[in-house]
Amino acid sequence: MPTFDHAPETKAGIAGDDAQQVFDALMRAFEDYKTENDTRLKAIEAGKGDVLLEEKVDRINDALDAQQRRLDAIVLRQARPALELRGRTGGDSARLEHKSAFEAYVRSGDAGNLRNLETKALSVGSNPDGGYLVPPELEHTIGERLAAISPIRSIAAVREISSSVYKKPFMTAGPATGWVGETDGRPQTASPTLDALSFPAMELYAMPAATATLLDDAAVNIDDWIASEVELVFAVQEGAAFVNGDGVNKPKGFVSYPAVANGSWSWGNLGYVASGNAGAFAASNASDVLVDLIYALKAGYRQNASFVMNRKTQAAIRKFKDSTGAYLWQPPAQAGGRATLMTFPLVEAEDMPDIAANSLSIAFGDFRRGYLIVDRQGVRVLRDPYSAKPYVLFYTTKRVGGGVQDFDAIKLLKFAAS
Repeated sequence: MPTFDHAPETKAGIAGDDAQQVFDALMRAFEDYKTENDTRLKAIEAGKGDVLLEEKVDRINDALDAQQRRLDAIVLRQARPALELRGRTGGDSARLEHKSAFEAYVRSGDAGNLRNLETKALSVGSNPDGGYLVPPELEHTIGERLAAISPIRSIAAVREISSSVYKKPFMTAGPATGWVGETDGRPQTASPTLDALSFPAMELYAMPAATATLLDDAAVNIDDWIASEVELVFAVQEGAAFVNGDGVNKPKGFVSYPAVANGSWSWGNLGYVASGNAGAFAASNASDVLVDLIYALKAGYRQNASFVMNRKTQAAIRKFKDSTGAYLWQPPAQAGGRATLMTFPLVEAEDMPDIAANSLSIAFGDFRRGYLIVDRQGVRVLRDPYSAKPYVLFYTTKRVGGGVQDFDAIKLLKFAAS
């Protein structure tokens, strides 16, 4: 039996920042976890439950999570796109002009050239009270970085719009159809009935601060500084809204939609499967409900489906096994991959509810078909050198919306008796 001295905490210290080393340490930690948990289960079956062994498994479980967080952080750093530098090599002259004007505005507050450029382009961002549009390269970089770190954005459908609301039509009743013979008449069929879902883009803001020294330093890449300062703030706020936002001045999260038992599902609601136990999995055959959840989703959605849950819920299901004794949860197959649950990708979203009575703590579905994120074109920056002197604030805003677009593509697990 391996001891905890050889397990993940020690290895985490020597793994450094190399993704492959951390990944190898994660795999070794999972092997230790399986061995110790199997020993724990055998002791329980023999009526010799050991509190120290339980604590040992929990420590390894926590260390396994720490390894996964470290690996995620390394992969995120590697996934961040570099800012496009075409303007510096004499490419598109208009882009170079905008970039130079924007840098002059950020560094010194000189808005004259930027105002002229955006007025000439009839840009909606040219109002000094609302800020100025960042260069397109910076806007795209912020969007790509958000996709790398925002869990729901990474699996949902994303659409860019130029208006304040995106409306998506759908059929509530399709055209009448039928079978006919080769020479039979073709009677006129009923017309389809259409409705529309609305996805308004709400304003999201961040306000990084800079010192005069940083702004005067010509070696500092202003575009990269702004992108790195706002990416995490935007990602955290978006992540919370896409999961449980109420739709008031923010996107509507999928957990906030009405949920009904899957047998009573209708359009406009999300179907759920009950765990069979209030605030917990069933006392026996606990993992069976995960099978029920998977097959509550139609086959056309299952092939691209993912599980979504937070880290605490993931820790609970990590102990589940199938009938052959194999663990249902498996670590990523390679550095940069996702952990899997019953062969389906597992997306960790910390804003998902913890397991509690009547909580909707696990989602399963094809989120690319089920959830739509709309990004309005344009990220704006307003320079404020007065409110927090001697610091300069940069009020940075983007407009984003979101909501369920296909109510049949996402199913939930409700921790309730029925």
